[in-house]
Amino acid sequence: MSLVSRVLRLYLGPGSLQKLTHCHVYSPTNPLHPRARLVPHGFRNLLHTTRVLQEVIPFKLSDIGEGIREVVVKEWFVEVGDSVRQFDPVCEVQSDKATVTITSRYDGIVRALHFKPHDTCLVGQALVDIEVDNSSSDSDKRDLQSVPVEVPDHIEPDADRIKVLATPSVRRLAAEYKISLSDVVGTGKAGRILKEDVLNLLDREQPTAHETTIAASTPTSPSPPQVASMEEDKIVPLTMVQRTMRTTMTLSNQIPHFVLSTELDVTELVELRSRTAKAFMEQHGLKLTYMPFFVKAASLALMQFPMLNAHTSENCEHMIYKAAHNIGIAIDTPEGLLVPNIKSVERLSVIQIAAELKRLQDLGARGKLGTNDLSGTTISLSNIGSLGGTYTSPCILPPQVLIGGIGRIQRLPRFGDDGTITVGHILNVSWAADHRVIDGATVARFSNLWQSYLERPTKLILELK
Repeated sequence: MSLVSRVLRLYLGPGSLQKLTHCHVYSPTNPLHPRARLVPHGFRNLLHTTRVLQEVIPFKLSDIGEGIREVVVKEWFVEVGDSVRQFDPVCEVQSDKATVTITSRYDGIVRALHFKPHDTCLVGQALVDIEVDNSSSDSDKRDLQSVPVEVPDHIEPDADRIKVLATPSVRRLAAEYKISLSDVVGTGKAGRILKEDVLNLLDREQPTAHETTIAASTPTSPSPPQVASMEEDKIVPLTMVQRTMRTTMTLSNQIPHFVLSTELDVTELVELRSRTAKAFMEQHGLKLTYMPFFVKAASLALMQFPMLNAHTSENCEHMIYKAAHNIGIAIDTPEGLLVPNIKSVERLSVIQIAAELKRLQDLGARGKLGTNDLSGTTISLSNIGSLGGTYTSPCILPPQVLIGGIGRIQRLPRFGDDGTITVGHILNVSWAADHRVIDGATVARFSNLWQSYLERPTKLILELK
């Protein structure tokens, strides 16, 4: 006797039709799996199960370095049912230091996503389940012994245990109209339920015109007046950036800060920028701001004060003088304030600093700053003036020992040496130093040297190497 039956998963694709006299059923060790209901009754004594060649492997979040122990899932690049290959992007995560793209280590099919966007995942937890093909392994190349399995005459399907292929948007649409996906016939690849399938079911369930008329003629009781809901307090978990700030600022608060504030007359720098900004844009395609000058002046001053380009040890028993001037720049991003750094500023020109600053700002705006951009900072500058601030008292970012807070440039009247009143471009700056290891006189002398480079920019240019 020959029958036409539906093959679930063997040597044919799901949904294919094939004549058969006996078959191997894809089934877990439990013979009462709900898919067994599709087996023809007359074949129950002819069916066999065979060892499954597919294996579902939990793809765990591995240690991505820099002491990171948890990340926040920002975006998924795959969905359940998608095929992936090694090194394909799986998701993007945000650590306390950088945004990282996680790639697959396996070839296979995604069977489960364990986290939603904005969920926190710890190192060692499974991000996704991936079904891989083990048919090429030595243990699976030998003939597999068939074991007879008795299939019951009738098994009630368990809808909750049947895996339904549908995208998140389709699931949301079904949930909105209170439709069970198990009632929808999928017309997509491998039985995937499409949005059109849900809408078609809705059309079939819409009441006819006659039913609508009867319903409209039926008197209804007046609905009670709507009462405006009272606003309630909302508990909002901290983002990864906020958690990092919490930790860093708690440590910073334990450090005695020495703060020095002063003002600079940067009129000559303003005039220099005004004369060169247009040519700079035409030649280099970059907007010339004041920040590259601030950064380069800091690096030149650090040459004379290497103890400020340093880190303290964990217990503050010694200092580590850093060879490279990796100057961190506070950048306002959609995820919060981040401090990437420009590497080896002592080797860069003002033009190169401007290009690197633009690169970091573009990455920050897109949430793509990497671990390398955010690690290794030796001294930080925060330009609060770009947001309209005039004065600030910056907080040290341990293990660094110095940070500068720069305000906006203002046109203000000042007395000249001869007693006449002039209008100058005035810039305010505040330096905060780790007073456990740095004394106030050192900070003052460093600030004076930095100030001299900016008030006389020709001096800065002459000392460039």
